[in-house]
Amino acid sequence: MKSRLTLIVLLVFTFGYSQKELGRALEQYMDAQSAVNGFSGTVLVSKNDSILLKKAYGFANYEWKVKNETDSKFSLASVSKQFTAVAILQLAEHKKLSLDDQLSKYFADFPKGDKITLKMMLSHNAGFQMDFDELYLIKTDLNKDSIYTYLAKKPLLFEPGTSTAYSNIGYHLLARIVEKVSGQSYAEYLKQNLFDKAKMYNSGVSTNDAVVDKMTQLYYFKDNKLTKNPYINWNFNLGHDGIYSTVDDLNLWNKALFDGETLLSEESKKKMFTSYNAQNFGFGLMINPVYNQGHSLIAHDGGFYGAMTSFNKFTDDKVFITVLSNNQSKSYYISYGLAGICFGKETELPYKHIQVAADAKVYDQYIGEYENIKIVKKENKLYYAGYTIELLPQSPTKFFRSDNNDITLEFIKNGKGKIIQVEIRKAGIKEIKNRTKGV
Repeated sequence: MKSRLTLIVLLVFTFGYSQKELGRALEQYMDAQSAVNGFSGTVLVSKNDSILLKKAYGFANYEWKVKNETDSKFSLASVSKQFTAVAILQLAEHKKLSLDDQLSKYFADFPKGDKITLKMMLSHNAGFQMDFDELYLIKTDLNKDSIYTYLAKKPLLFEPGTSTAYSNIGYHLLARIVEKVSGQSYAEYLKQNLFDKAKMYNSGVSTNDAVVDKMTQLYYFKDNKLTKNPYINWNFNLGHDGIYSTVDDLNLWNKALFDGETLLSEESKKKMFTSYNAQNFGFGLMINPVYNQGHSLIAHDGGFYGAMTSFNKFTDDKVFITVLSNNQSKSYYISYGLAGICFGKETELPYKHIQVAADAKVYDQYIGEYENIKIVKKENKLYYAGYTIELLPQSPTKFFRSDNNDITLEFIKNGKGKIIQVEIRKAGIKEIKNRTKGV
């Protein structure tokens, strides 16, 4: 089966291979992501001050077949949140605000604003709902007052400070606070105090009218067909989103944020890089999320229609990985695969997954729990995590997920023919889950 599907397995031991050989392995993986999965975007991998891989794939504009280049500019989606967090922390350093300030100090009549602090908003503990895209995706006649009135009417999900819920609303309000406190527009403040200081001259805040050189167009899949992005009112899709950048500029940001005190003092960085809840949220970043592969990681991903982005700093290893896409390619999985290669993990290159006919009777022996994963059967079909994600057979023992073929599961037998494990590959990286409960 493997020869028929032309699977290639990489085994790269980072410390035993030269930088050039590691770079070739990373490039081989990305070339396969482009050829097999249609990745469109740019990628940069660095260790210390050395660039291991920097390459562009696909099209910045599909209508005109304009190719992406390594200095193409991409919408960052939620990777933007860390810039808002840095702006707030800078203003706190200059005593223009405090992280313990109540929201009511800046928006006097916001419901329960006297119970919500800026720190809660930064760490997603304020209780806000997820988003207000029902406004900025369809309306052009918006202003700050109408947005505020709308947000103030949205009920909180929980009492502030008692739980955690990821929220774009909190970060949008934080951007508004940056403007109120600084006396500048959000875009002006970021340019003067973040982008210019980090020498990020190819980054900025998106608008609906500015002509931005080398800005990529966004595309997403609708009914399995690539489609142009819908209208987005960029005047209000900011704070939580709205920033554009390049992989080189993000590498400059990586150095400015983590090395030295160009942007923040060590005390402020400690606050930003601390996890404040069970979901591992720091300020604008995630601290050692579950996909850290056993290495210290500070990261954030983004996704909004065609924009899919990933920002990853393995702090102890001095490895930085960023992947930016404009056609909804799964940048977060690609980053996971690239990190695995950097850390010498066995990595399977992407390949075309072909569904084959299978005898559903054999599925009975796969039903059960494998650590934190539950496999079930319904109407002669196999499912992952309840009845939501179907597993499609590519052999009698190996399956790929219907929602993401970059995740495969292969059931492993012992010498007596009993299923004892499942081998999961995410973006090519192998994980073994032992069977903990069967039928």
